[in-house]
Amino acid sequence: MRLSISTKEILARQVKFWQKLQQQELDCAILFSPIDIFYLTGFHFHPTERPIAFFIDPEQQTHLFVPCLEEEHAEDFSVEIRNVHSYPEYPGIKHPMEYFKEELVAAGFLGKRVGVDSLSYGSPAGYRGPSLDQLLEVNEFQSIKDFVPELRAIKSAEEIELINESCRWGNLAHRLLQKYSKPGLSELEITSRASTESTLAMIETLGHDYKPHGETAFALFRGQIGEMSAYPHAVTQNAVLKTGDTLVTASSASIWGYKSELERTMFVQEVSKEQEQYFHYMYEAQEVAFQHIKPGKPVSYVEEAVQKYFKENNITHLTRHHTGHAIGLLFHESPFIDLGDQTIMKPGMVFTVEPGIYVKGVGGFRHSDTVLVTEVGMEMLTYYPRDLESLICY
Repeated sequence: MRLSISTKEILARQVKFWQKLQQQELDCAILFSPIDIFYLTGFHFHPTERPIAFFIDPEQQTHLFVPCLEEEHAEDFSVEIRNVHSYPEYPGIKHPMEYFKEELVAAGFLGKRVGVDSLSYGSPAGYRGPSLDQLLEVNEFQSIKDFVPELRAIKSAEEIELINESCRWGNLAHRLLQKYSKPGLSELEITSRASTESTLAMIETLGHDYKPHGETAFALFRGQIGEMSAYPHAVTQNAVLKTGDTLVTASSASIWGYKSELERTMFVQEVSKEQEQYFHYMYEAQEVAFQHIKPGKPVSYVEEAVQKYFKENNITHLTRHHTGHAIGLLFHESPFIDLGDQTIMKPGMVFTVEPGIYVKGVGGFRHSDTVLVTEVGMEMLTYYPRDLESLICY
């Protein structure tokens, strides 16, 4: 059972990243994105106001720049990073970016063509500081913000194993959520019980080698209960379930940071004819999407087919969002199953497929399944029942 990405694969990612820099005739690079740093180094951290960066110098040497409180953490948990540099604290008497400038100069960045995912460190935690172009005299700064996301788009065999393991525990969490979804019980009571029990089962089964690097197993409604389910991204209301409610659910689990997405439309004890009709439209739209996921086609090809189905059934006005998105280390990654995305589908890409219908006063209707693009079509990775009868909570 695989529960992490191997050192060999992380080193291969660093090589691929360097090769992309060389193709663009870049001498070196700086990354601030926490998720991209984790992808390239295996160093998982909580971003705060304290700047953290990965950089690779003109000699292909890898570096991490971290606050003092993360120095040992970075040294012990990163993969084959040659140099870990630290600074005392933020904001400090001397700003962290001044320390960063010194490390970049020492690493040979002056006068070079430098790839950057951003010109400055950004944080919602109150960070303020100068941008790289205010600190460093280089030949050119070139944006490479899409370099690592493009590498992340096609999953390796190891990554797919981790996503499959995520599907397994998301499935259990959802099974428990459905089991406990009964009239008279509150949203938080149901979701807390399902999430806690599935997490405990996962910990006991996977043992000490399990590292979530994200959320443990969970299942929830995200506020999409009854009429509130007509809001695609409602927030938790702690509503009390009642007979006839439409429920839109979500479940997953992080396995070394890798995620899946399982969502279902369920009903409390009984289903009206109106609910059944909208459920059917949603179900068929998802089937259309599945049939059009093919390597060599743009992701827009899938959305075009789904939108055609909606138009033929006169329900376009009930839709609110595109059909899906890539998933991996983040729940939402690029590319997107959207009319405006021309990215070509390739084997190894992993998507959620989730066309939704939203009817004010009735509810929302959305399944989401995680699927893998294969050499000939797609493989379903999530496996929870999708039919109406299986999704009535008795």
